[in-house]
Amino acid sequence: MSNTHADTVAFVRDTMLPQQEPPPSSVGAVGWARANLFSGWFNTILTFVSILVIGFVLYEILSWVFSPTWNAGSLRECREILSAGGEATRGACWGVIRERWIQLLFGFYPADLYWRPILAFILLGVALAPVLFADKVPSQLIWFSAIYPFLFPWLLWGGTIWGPLSALAGFVIGYFVFKALSEVTSTLIGIIAAVVAALLWWLVLSGYVVDALNSILPIGIQAVESRNFGGFMLSITIGVVAIACSLPLGIVLALGRQSDLMIVKYICVGFIEFVRGVPLITLLFVASVLLNLFLPPGTTFDIILRVLIMVTLFASAYMAEVIRGGLAALPKGQYEGADSLGLNYWQAQRLVIMPQALKISIPGIVSTFIGVFKDTTLVSIIGLLDPLGLSNAIRADSNWNGVVWELYGFIAAMFFIFCFSMSRYSMYLERKLRTGHR
Repeated sequence: MSNTHADTVAFVRDTMLPQQEPPPSSVGAVGWARANLFSGWFNTILTFVSILVIGFVLYEILSWVFSPTWNAGSLRECREILSAGGEATRGACWGVIRERWIQLLFGFYPADLYWRPILAFILLGVALAPVLFADKVPSQLIWFSAIYPFLFPWLLWGGTIWGPLSALAGFVIGYFVFKALSEVTSTLIGIIAAVVAALLWWLVLSGYVVDALNSILPIGIQAVESRNFGGFMLSITIGVVAIACSLPLGIVLALGRQSDLMIVKYICVGFIEFVRGVPLITLLFVASVLLNLFLPPGTTFDIILRVLIMVTLFASAYMAEVIRGGLAALPKGQYEGADSLGLNYWQAQRLVIMPQALKISIPGIVSTFIGVFKDTTLVSIIGLLDPLGLSNAIRADSNWNGVVWELYGFIAAMFFIFCFSMSRYSMYLERKLRTGHR
């Protein structure tokens, strides 16, 4: 019998076919569009309608944004420019931003001293670098970060150099008192004695020392009154101080709320619940109006300092609850593991518990930071000229009476840049500290 075709062809292929690319219509942007935008007749109609609506909205927004009114000197000139171009009903009046952007940034700060807030905020970035990007900058910069909180107010407010040095001396005195007593007695007694010593220095002794040193060796720069502060410089100043101080205070309050010492626990709980139950605007009114009633006659208490204290206390109460949530999320085994290593309470918190709790709490912490920074606009209610307060003053000018969207749009864009940067950094930090399975 002769061999048939079936007898001469193998049933199993002994060579691999070359790999082929997937069909172009099923991958990439085309494949995604077919699967999500044009998967059926109804989705196709919705896609085309959405494109038309988005195109119309973008056309209106872009034609309003790209308005040829940058060099206008008043709202009337803006309208004349738009009327000459045949677009009388469309176009922003950007002349107000060109004329007043410096005022929106610096308020009424003396123009010849603009270099001081600019230098202060540049150095702020240098001081934050070893804190935010510890693995990318020299570790020696941390010493500058420790000194910067005393350099920052001196650059902005000016005056004698002995004031910031006196404030720094209070922390140095407290540190040495703590080291001396904690080795002899206990850590708690050392902390209490250090706080008392620092307060005695700041409230009683430092004023005399500063006056004496300033009379012997007057070193300083031109002083600037707080009423000249305004614009984004004021908002950033309040936001940076409140954010920087509320985190350590929030950690202390969160630990105090979980303390076994009843008096400490009740004080922390009472503070947190009271502050969280009161609107921030009420605390600002207390700082602006009522606080002077409880001070001795003739006492001067800077309004911005009062606002800084109230905003910091307000933010620290919310921060304490965020951190307490991180502490509650830790499994009990972490505490038991720290005890098994022979660590005392503070060592366990510093090396084992708090790093994990802060990592868990990063989204809540950054959300609180963003909320605090946006709440700085409330200071306009008590007469401080933040960007919103300045916008009202600018619109009171007859040249710009009626300009609203341009000012608010500029302010919103600036706040968005700062807040979006904080949210992006929190996501970067979460990815960097992620140790679990991806």
